[in-house]
Amino acid sequence: MSLKHLLLITLGGLFLNHAQAAEPVTPIVIHFSHVVADDTPKGQGALLFKELVEKRLNGLVKVEVHGHSSLYGDEQELQALLDGKVQMLAPSLAKFDTYSQQLRIFDLPFLFDDLAAVDRFQKRAKGRQLLRSMEKHNILGLAYWHNGMKQLSATRALTAPADAAGLSFRIQPSDVLKAQFDQVGATTQKLPFSELYAALKDGRVQGAENTWSNIYSQNLYSVQPVITETHHGVLDYMLVTNPRFWFGLPHGVRTELEAIIDEVTFSVNHAAAARNAQDRKRVIDSGASQVVALSAEQRRAWRDSMRPVWQQFEDSIGAELLKAAETVNRKQQE
Repeated sequence: MSLKHLLLITLGGLFLNHAQAAEPVTPIVIHFSHVVADDTPKGQGALLFKELVEKRLNGLVKVEVHGHSSLYGDEQELQALLDGKVQMLAPSLAKFDTYSQQLRIFDLPFLFDDLAAVDRFQKRAKGRQLLRSMEKHNILGLAYWHNGMKQLSATRALTAPADAAGLSFRIQPSDVLKAQFDQVGATTQKLPFSELYAALKDGRVQGAENTWSNIYSQNLYSVQPVITETHHGVLDYMLVTNPRFWFGLPHGVRTELEAIIDEVTFSVNHAAAARNAQDRKRVIDSGASQVVALSAEQRRAWRDSMRPVWQQFEDSIGAELLKAAETVNRKQQE
């Protein structure tokens, strides 16, 4: 018996059995809303999800992708998910602070050595548990999607923590990110990402933290004289759904969707890594901004300066979770 026939039986009254099929079935519709362009790794991931779902589920499920804030913006999309107006989103992890303070762990500065360490943590039990940390608020995590590791850009090199003192940095709304810059004597402004280029150009802020893909695609390197390659934090998304919708799906449908999500996640994360490497080279080749890499000693100095920030948020994140994150770094593997 084919997968389609099994699904038809599972759906019971919603779908007709193969032997009785007289009219086309009404597909389950998944509205997937996001705020980025279609040519980004997240945008491409949403489109690949749509393609694979509609191909492999033979019309039983239809995916409608609403990108570039065409349906809901940053401030409205989570409420839309809770209200059942959309069924999938992929917001950045910093957007979930209201629902799970444990996810602040991904904002802690210099906690993870690199993206490979982040991957190890997300694949282990503690990282997987975080996907379900918001279930009581009707938000269920399905996967982590990478954007990349963050770099610090500014009007001067930031090779030592003291170099950031007196500068103003744009941040996402996050208590951890504010504390990160407070720790080194810098100030912060919470600005929409769409306003960042203008704010850097006119001097309202002198620095920011972004992935290479953001730095290049938004032309930020043209208004930032120096980019210090710090890899100090991760900018990730969480693919989420409403658990009432998700667990209301027929088991066969949900199982196939989970397999597709695993495949799409692999594609998104590899595309993000390739995109960041490519855009890093483009920034360097442009000659518009100097790129400075931290030495191992300089990175240790930055990490040591940021440990008080880890301690500040240890109670809300959880000491066991923080310890689990520290153990994934390479120095702990050797």
